[in-house]
Amino acid sequence: MRARLERWLTGIWYEGRRSGWMPVLIGLSHLYGWVWGWRRSSQAFVLPIPVLVVGNLTAGGTGKTPLTLALALALRARGWHPGILSRGYGGRHSTPTEVTPTSAPEEVGDEPVLMAGRLLAPVWVGRARAAAGQALLRAHPEVDVILCDDGLQHRQLMRSVEVVVVDGGRGWGNGRLLPAGPLREPLSRLAQVDAVVVNQGSSSKMPTFHLEGSYAMRLSAFEWVHVQHPERRVPCTHFQGQTCIGVAGIGNPERFFSQLDSWGIQVQRYPFPDHHPYRRADLPADLRNPVLMTEKDAIKWRKLGLDDAWYLPLEALVDSALVDHLAILLTSKEPHG
Repeated sequence: MRARLERWLTGIWYEGRRSGWMPVLIGLSHLYGWVWGWRRSSQAFVLPIPVLVVGNLTAGGTGKTPLTLALALALRARGWHPGILSRGYGGRHSTPTEVTPTSAPEEVGDEPVLMAGRLLAPVWVGRARAAAGQALLRAHPEVDVILCDDGLQHRQLMRSVEVVVVDGGRGWGNGRLLPAGPLREPLSRLAQVDAVVVNQGSSSKMPTFHLEGSYAMRLSAFEWVHVQHPERRVPCTHFQGQTCIGVAGIGNPERFFSQLDSWGIQVQRYPFPDHHPYRRADLPADLRNPVLMTEKDAIKWRKLGLDDAWYLPLEALVDSALVDHLAILLTSKEPHG
């Protein structure tokens, strides 16, 4: 049901499909806009160190997690000691929790486990980000900057710097607020953020959205890693010419499938909603072909017993001018709500 609804909305938001429900959706968008304006007036908590939020204006994934990891790595190289906060979407946690590479994704969420596995920074999750930030600092007093993976619309935590990521293959869709369009906030919000990053992906087959004055980001992949035995690795071209099952439970599954197409892989597509709680029954019982998936999907498939399954770690390549710009702001800009 959820997957069908997402496909229907995606057609309206990004593909220009018409629907008799559009007047109702537009009416709900006006209500959403009123709620958004009311939430912006709520009081926010100030942490004693700078906070950098990596968020988006659209519903679904745009590449926030790869960018957060890339910024954590780049800031470390400049002498910072970052910590990472996430809501832990899809997890059952109710209090601030530290995430490790072996944490259960059903408890803390899939993306936090992915980030913790990179060993770049302590990762904490919490629905109340202010409380999670305080808990992180108590446990890791060496941290001198916090990166929030998502949370642009979470107004309870003051931030020094805001970065918006937009999917270069989709842009802003029809430019309407939810649910008539994909926008969580009006496009006028862009005038208030400190940087806009266009995720151009890694496939030449995807159309690219351009925005004047923005920074470009590309996703780079070098090898496939075995889901059950991560010491086993093969080049990205290893499956060229083969028929494989493609699994993607991310914000834009077609981006992943398009990448496989560009490598000459014959893909049997299995798209799922973002953060899908996988079961073994989601795939055929008798698998005769390799299963290829994203790194985020692999976090949840590790315990489901696939023998020939591989995931693709992605690294975000960002302009060094973006990091220089953000580093200056982190040392000079006052926090705001």
